[in-house]
Amino acid sequence: MGVQVLVVGAGPSGLVLGCDLARRGVGVRVVDRAAAFFLGSRGDGLQPRTLEVFEDLGVLEAVLAAGDFAPVMRVFDSGEVVAEMRMAEPTEPTPDVPYPNLWFVPQFRTEEILRARLEELGGRVELETELVEFRQDADGVTATLRRGEVDEEVRVDYLVGADGGRSTVRKRSGIAFAGETDEAISAMLADVRVDGLDSAFGYAWVNGTIALSPLAGTDLFTISGQPPADGASVTLELLQRLVDEASGRTDIRVREIVWATVWRSNVRVAERFQDGRVLLIGDAAHVCPPTGGQGLNTGVQDAYNLGWKLAGSRALVDTYAVERVPIAHGVLELAARTLRRHMEGGEDALQRGSEFHQLALNYRGGPLSRDDRATPGAVRAGDRAPDAPCQEDGKAVRLFDVFQGPQWTLLEFRDGAVLAGERTLADTGGHARAAYGVDGFVLVRPDGYIGLVTEDRSAVGEYLESVG
Repeated sequence: MGVQVLVVGAGPSGLVLGCDLARRGVGVRVVDRAAAFFLGSRGDGLQPRTLEVFEDLGVLEAVLAAGDFAPVMRVFDSGEVVAEMRMAEPTEPTPDVPYPNLWFVPQFRTEEILRARLEELGGRVELETELVEFRQDADGVTATLRRGEVDEEVRVDYLVGADGGRSTVRKRSGIAFAGETDEAISAMLADVRVDGLDSAFGYAWVNGTIALSPLAGTDLFTISGQPPADGASVTLELLQRLVDEASGRTDIRVREIVWATVWRSNVRVAERFQDGRVLLIGDAAHVCPPTGGQGLNTGVQDAYNLGWKLAGSRALVDTYAVERVPIAHGVLELAARTLRRHMEGGEDALQRGSEFHQLALNYRGGPLSRDDRATPGAVRAGDRAPDAPCQEDGKAVRLFDVFQGPQWTLLEFRDGAVLAGERTLADTGGHARAAYGVDGFVLVRPDGYIGLVTEDRSAVGEYLESVG
């Protein structure tokens, strides 16, 4: 029997891990104690690096079809448009970055797409299945799952907690969740159906405390604003009153609440992401303000980093936390800094530059990153492996096409050509050479990061043996 993994939590990070493991032939169960699938928009901003992961997992086409660019927000004063702004202006792809734009897809739709992919790969999500206890030893984890009044004991090689900020896996592992919750900073979010608005635009008012933004691919708007001071529930009556007061219009009617929540500033990182054969990903490992759209995307990257390692050796699994903990701290600082800009009313508080795209995050200096060059170039071991358009037998092919799948990829750069395994690619536009700047060999990991850069072919085998 091969590796067996139990994933607790069927949000985006749990689903990505489930898909990645299933395509690698790893036995995986994805369970969630919820009675029904999540229906809210919550993490609706997908960063460029996440889109690249989704391409590798085979879901990008569906994700692009389900979403849109950031909407244009119109700001009104006395019924007149006084400003238009956008969180991020669309930019054109480049040879090394095929998906440069923030892409908006409601989280519930992203999860639907990932669940469908998991089913295509032979897996499924088991709802109303709760992890109630577990114990681990040197060889694996024994977990008790409860469905209704029936308990089931399962034995797996690894247990992964993808079960959110209140993670049962983290708590029962005794892992501290360091950070703070600031009750003084809060926001209300509600997905609603509204009459009287053009869904081509978002809406805000200079004298109001709310904004409405169209939810891509749906007939919904998301209302954001301050929650009731008295802690009252988010109701239709409350939302209608806020819209009336802000807009001064009588033709905008809020007719249905599909999902609503009150968010409070919560910035926390687990003391450790691994305890033996128990691992944490996504919100179970770190939570941050929604400013900057980092939470869901960081969870996806956690899962993508961990999947190929679980399918490999224990030594590889033990590099997960070493690589991801520094990333989590950096991402949380970015989100917190952006929140401070919002609180201070900064003019650029809504703008999202390339620092949010997660393309520059890297594992330089990590246990799997080795660069043998005396003088490393702009792209180094530990960096994301860039894309590049090439040709093969006169037909267009991208390096990302070559990388796609669960395997390592060895690139050898020669004058005007790139050898990728048994394939010879013509670097007709010089884009591969420009992106990598390497003479010699580049070994690309299964998660699309550069493991090794060397001029010596024999170093490739040595490297692979050393990382297990």
